[in-house]
Amino acid sequence: MANQEELEEELQIDYNENEVMLSTHECVNSDLCGKVLVLEQGYVETRLSTISEMVADDLGLIHGGFIFGAADYAAMLAVNEQNVVLVASNCQFLSPVKFHDEVTFVARVRNKEGRKRNIHVEGYVLDIKVFEGEFKTVVTDQHVLKLKLLDENGEHLEGEPIV
Repeated sequence: MANQEELEEELQIDYNENEVMLSTHECVNSDLCGKVLVLEQGYVETRLSTISEMVADDLGLIHGGFIFGAADYAAMLAVNEQNVVLVASNCQFLSPVKFHDEVTFVARVRNKEGRKRNIHVEGYVLDIKVFEGEFKTVVTDQHVLKLKLLDENGEHLEGEPIV
């Protein structure tokens, strides 16, 4: 497992006194989800450089799942809590993305209520908005894979949502 310095170097994050340290999703592959450009409290900008592994057809269309994944990653970084997890989203793919496009994502935390966070994410290729979405997240006390969800009788619930 890489240390924080190695992760920062790999993610190409240039920190200054106004920026915050990365606290979540440290092992995400930046080739598939985007590189961090700006990381501030409740705000992030990332850039996804599309690669051949994302291409869906012989015209160079990028599969929307990669666009969604990069937007989701931006939302997680805007929250920037160690144990943040996506619980819902409402997204629009506004324009196609093609091979060699660079998509810049801007994510802002819009609402914070207890453990819940609502994040607005927009994606642009140059000046063209290609993606817009609302992401709902929850910050848990411990890693989502370590949570023990119980029903009212104290029995473990498989596959139940955490909210």
